[in-house]
Amino acid sequence: MNTKKAIVAGGAGFIGSHLCDRLIKEGYSVLCIDNLYTGYIGNIQHLLDNTNFSYVRHDVTDPMSYDNVSLIFNLACPASPVHYQKDAIYTTKTAVLGTLNLLELAKANHCPILQASTSEVYGDPFVHPQTENYYGNVNPIGIRSCYDEGKRCAESLCMDYHRQYGIPVKIVRIFNTYGPNMAEDDGRVVSNFITQALQGIPLTVYGDGMQTRSFQYIDDLIRGILLMAQTPDKFTGPVNLGNPEEYTLKELAEKILRLTNSPSTLEYHPFLQDDPCQRRPDISLAKKMLGWQPKILVEEGLQKTIIYFKNKISKV
Repeated sequence: MNTKKAIVAGGAGFIGSHLCDRLIKEGYSVLCIDNLYTGYIGNIQHLLDNTNFSYVRHDVTDPMSYDNVSLIFNLACPASPVHYQKDAIYTTKTAVLGTLNLLELAKANHCPILQASTSEVYGDPFVHPQTENYYGNVNPIGIRSCYDEGKRCAESLCMDYHRQYGIPVKIVRIFNTYGPNMAEDDGRVVSNFITQALQGIPLTVYGDGMQTRSFQYIDDLIRGILLMAQTPDKFTGPVNLGNPEEYTLKELAEKILRLTNSPSTLEYHPFLQDDPCQRRPDISLAKKMLGWQPKILVEEGLQKTIIYFKNKISKV
């Protein structure tokens, strides 16, 4: 494979770092752009000496200029409630201005751009499971709107650049994903439950624990992202990437307690504002257009993630 230059914005984050790894293995030259707002240099430390990898500390809300770019991946945005609500205005700026700047970069290089969107564009859905043609039920003025509406606006920008300038855009809507390189303090349910279970403290369950989620392992997601990037220019998506197996949060907590052999109990707290009651992807389009579906069972992926957090906690 001739060396192609790929830019991964948000490449030091959880998903971005795994994508950088995979692109290097696929023979790409990778430029990782990250301001480390939520990314972690340790996630890409092992790549810094690789001649096909380079890292630039840069905020995507500021314009950028690079030449000879073959492919752009936009994963630059705080993605967990704890982080994106910390500075809601900055989250919106990152989702909107960051996407705008990367679309301009794609336009200058005449190259495709893959936008990492989210299942949060569906809000608290009335349609279940969620299909790509469902417009969603999002509160535009709630505490989650900085992320939800920011990502919806980013999708709109991508499609406008595609229609007005012919930019090949690829939109993937990512459902709950877990695996190594997650931050233990990001507030996501899998990392929360695992770290609490390993420390023997109560697992924090919001509401009655009957709200549902679908969990995909990081390797499955990366495979789906790369398959999407390889589709014909005229295919834009959006495409759901997620595991259609559905669990209540109480079921997930009990599974993690069993896998960690933890003495922890469940501790119930009030529902979070605008937290979706149901979340499960319809992946019919991904199967049809990408030949993709998850391969890694939840229990297998959780075991790998538990090992990662055990090692991380032991080093603290």
